[in-house]
Amino acid sequence: QVRLVESGGGLVQTGGSLRLSCAASGIMFNTYSMAWYRQAPGKDREMVASISAGGSTFYEDSVKGRFTISRDNAANTMYLQMNGLKTEDTGVYYCAADSVAWRLAVKGDYWGEGTQVTVSS
Repeated sequence: QVRLVESGGGLVQTGGSLRLSCAASGIMFNTYSMAWYRQAPGKDREMVASISAGGSTFYEDSVKGRFTISRDNAANTMYLQMNGLKTEDTGVYYCAADSVAWRLAVKGDYWGEGTQVTVSS
């Protein structure tokens, strides 16, 4: 059974930081590309960052220079360090796993339940 479990969300003020984690089980984690998606209220889900099995990364323009995606294959865990948070970063953040190891446009064979991030001004 595949499980992706996000944690680390919460309420933070503008300019603050949060670190999200996604713990994976039931997959060969080091062969999957991974991504963080965000769904803001009233908007479609969008990919904000991704990381291939080999460690290549992609960032959506609005988070470049502020967010850092990483993975620890020994711990089957992916992270998203979010600094300089803005109110527009508010949303539910989802972890996604893609069985195509090199793909950065992660399509999400598996999804987590999400973790809420709220940035207040």
